[in-house]
Amino acid sequence: MWGNFWLLIMIIFPIICAFFSFFMGKKNKKHIDFIMILSVALEFSLTIFLCTNFLLNGSSDFYFYIFGGMGIHLRIDNFRALYSMIAGFMWLMAGLFSREYFLNDEKRDRYYFFNLLTLGATMGVFLSADLYTTFLFFEVLSFTSYVWVAQNEKKEALKAASTYLTVAVFGGLLLLMGLFILYEAVGTLEMDKLISLCKDYSDRRKIYGAGVCIFLGFGAKAGVFPLHIWLPQAHPAAPAPASALLSGILTKTGIFGILAITHYIFLHDPIWGIGVLAVGDITAVLGAVLAICSMDLKRTLACSSMSQIGFILIGIGLQGILGKENALAVLGTIFHMVNHSFIKLVLFLAAGVIYHNIHKLDLNEIRGFGKGKPLLHGIFLMGMLGMGGIPFWNGYISKTLLHESIIEAMNLTRSATSFIKWSEVLFLVCGGLTIAYCLKLYVCIFLEKNVDEKIQTTFLKISENYMGKLSQGVLIVSGALLPIIGILPFFAKNSSFLKEIYPSISFFSFNNLKGAFLSIFIGILVYFLCIRLLLMRKNIEGKKRYINGWPTPLSLEHKIYEPLLFGFLPLVGGTVSRFCDRFLDNLIVFLRKTVYRDKKVDNELLEGSYLTYKMGSMMDFIANWRQKGEKRTGRRSYVHRLAVIRDELIENNQIIRRSLSFGLFMVCLGLTLTLVYLLF
Repeated sequence: MWGNFWLLIMIIFPIICAFFSFFMGKKNKKHIDFIMILSVALEFSLTIFLCTNFLLNGSSDFYFYIFGGMGIHLRIDNFRALYSMIAGFMWLMAGLFSREYFLNDEKRDRYYFFNLLTLGATMGVFLSADLYTTFLFFEVLSFTSYVWVAQNEKKEALKAASTYLTVAVFGGLLLLMGLFILYEAVGTLEMDKLISLCKDYSDRRKIYGAGVCIFLGFGAKAGVFPLHIWLPQAHPAAPAPASALLSGILTKTGIFGILAITHYIFLHDPIWGIGVLAVGDITAVLGAVLAICSMDLKRTLACSSMSQIGFILIGIGLQGILGKENALAVLGTIFHMVNHSFIKLVLFLAAGVIYHNIHKLDLNEIRGFGKGKPLLHGIFLMGMLGMGGIPFWNGYISKTLLHESIIEAMNLTRSATSFIKWSEVLFLVCGGLTIAYCLKLYVCIFLEKNVDEKIQTTFLKISENYMGKLSQGVLIVSGALLPIIGILPFFAKNSSFLKEIYPSISFFSFNNLKGAFLSIFIGILVYFLCIRLLLMRKNIEGKKRYINGWPTPLSLEHKIYEPLLFGFLPLVGGTVSRFCDRFLDNLIVFLRKTVYRDKKVDNELLEGSYLTYKMGSMMDFIANWRQKGEKRTGRRSYVHRLAVIRDELIENNQIIRRSLSFGLFMVCLGLTLTLVYLLF
């Protein structure tokens, strides 16, 4: 039982450290960096300890009931051990990098506070063993990570944070609705129990309805189309260490939820698999196209994250289509999650080095920054090669597994063969688009010169002291992982969802290399025919500059989401609220004039009550006795003064009661609508 209790310690420890570092930072800001680094280092050590304990003793659970049989249910197993350790490692690397990145930031104590809170909530998601626990920690990290995006408090950052929080809240409501429907149908949210209960449940429409709501709820955090709009805004606004964690880990909390419902609710369900595969195709292609059209470094990497999440969804969809033969799909999905986490850690931290020096992200302004900086050049190249799926780098291994899964699905599934063939085409094309935007970033930053010679000269002058020793060590360690995993894919076996025997795959066979080289060829064509010809324009001096290639009329954010979320929905909600408020007021007035109207009573007092009248009369008598023989002033009667005080108290009490009544009325209305929805 004590070993199980360590699961809760993994969540509570960073939360305690968050408050400790915050209060210590108020006294002396010099200590806060040390406390933060020590906290994430100890948390990473704790994940290693638990993973070792799991390997020796097997999986274990921890229960902490809150009310009504519901509570915190945690578990450590293969997948959870793997991703808790990856989260701990990434938080450690980002924390070490933050030491120099936030060196002169007076608000870093606030960032560290919410950074550690988010770490605890993230661990809670990855260690959760039921969807109730997952939902609790999932919502906590949505609110704590909001501060990351709004850290610099600029107008753009606050707007991006508002969009991020809006999507998170909207997704949370959908997730909660899905959990309501699922719990009403099968009576539990325990993941292990859901497999048999959902499989045997007769009304499949209700299960699919719950699944779609839960998918959208988790998909909002993962950046799945059409809830991806926060990604291109949040990453340019957030600090680089936060962007690395947002892209590398927080999106994976959403993927964890989608994986969970796919495995526990829709196990081997081809209908669900086709739906997820279709969403994955759209997300992957759209993200890659947005990345090609972008001219902001971190925005490009954000859109790239969306595209890579699409690849992961393709693997999840194939798990349902392949049924019991889904070993390759499961392996490719988990492995690409791991690879994407490490790749985005490297690339966003490298982008942070650039921003920390020149405080710009526009490709035209950072163009040529990487010249004369071999370490940054090499680290960034590792990330580009990994993300592009080049052989002998980690991205190639996971993309090969996913491609093999598509081929296997075409051979085993006859009913959806044409659809899967189109998915293979989109998969290879999307791989080519990935190569194209990787080339765009690499050539722009490290091979081209800035159009302004003075700026290029300034870039060359900071070639020696552009990055501290600690940041160098972080980037070297993180970047070295990418080719090591690409050559030795030992992480691939670590999946609790993988029940089948590990498949024997020749990663560097001719057929697998052929797919990679086809994507490389497509990427080179797109780069020279699209990016160099269509997405670059000559300025007045005749020098080419990058342009934003995405048409404004196609912006989902400005054309659909902003009018809907900030225009239509507030208008409808405000109208309904005003109607309910006025309806309640008018109802009270109507009752006062009819059922509860005042009636004349014999000897009725003009004001106040019998008590105020008697007390006022006594006070008037005492006052008159004390002023006996003196000239009377214009003092008002105590009877009237006490009556006024009474009326004011009654009025204030009525206002409070009416406000409370309105609040209870709105709660009752919301519960009624929820019950009606669940029933019908």
